[in-house]
Amino acid sequence: MITLVVAAKDVIDTVTLDADYVAILELCHHPLSIAELAARLDVPIVVVKVLVSDLIELREVIARNPSRDVKVPDMKLLQAVLDGVRRL
Repeated sequence: MITLVVAAKDVIDTVTLDADYVAILELCHHPLSIAELAARLDVPIVVVKVLVSDLIELREVIARNPSRDVKVPDMKLLQAVLDGVRRL
């Protein structure tokens, strides 16, 4: 569910693709998770998974895992922010 999906192309083929596929592609200009797509389209996650799978096969979207290189904020900085909030 946290797999990120992004459109592989800038131009959407609205002529040959069904409306469901076009709706996903319109949302995927920036990476979105399967869960976010399902929520925004108001469609069950299982349905979105199938549609995205089809789009992957058509090379219309790229699916990738979220980056694991997220840096954790410095504990001293977090403590300073917490202390500042407590002083308010």
